[in-house]
Amino acid sequence: MRFSVIPFFLLVVPMAEIAAFVVIGGQIGVWATLGMVLLTAIIGSFLLRWQGIGLFNRINAEMRANRIPGRDLVHGVMILIAGVLLLTPGFVTDSLGFLLFVPAVRDSVWRLVKGRVVVQTMSAGFGSGARPSGMDPRGGVRPDGVVDLDEDEFERHNERDSPWSEDSERLTKPDKGPDRQGGGSANGL
Repeated sequence: MRFSVIPFFLLVVPMAEIAAFVVIGGQIGVWATLGMVLLTAIIGSFLLRWQGIGLFNRINAEMRANRIPGRDLVHGVMILIAGVLLLTPGFVTDSLGFLLFVPAVRDSVWRLVKGRVVVQTMSAGFGSGARPSGMDPRGGVRPDGVVDLDEDEFERHNERDSPWSEDSERLTKPDKGPDRQGGGSANGL
């Protein structure tokens, strides 16, 4: 029988939170304990907003540079998890949440988890003609077309002779017939 981590954490984390509340509440008092829990939730929401905005800007910069923001997307998911952990009342979840706000910790977590992650891609579009191998005629990747890459295994080549390149001479421009004077669409917009 395979050991599952999620049910284990669903049992252990609440028990650890209760124990932490009892121990810390006994040391500093009930009101101070509740104040600390509220303060960590407020600090966590500010950290989530501050790091989230910075991460969003980095992802946009990567996308504008035509690069895949793989590391930043993973960090974004971890920052979201950190925010949820900080908004959950408790000292154990707050500690885990604050740890996930540290970039070096997020990198370490990613190194531990990335071997279990499988990336599947899907694309869709309109048009006819040749498709790259692995593409389904209806659009998207065939069911057997799973792509499993590490970030450092991916390369992008800028080929000018690609049929999808804007500069390609192989692309045919639509004829401007008498009923297609100004372009537009079939519904007259």
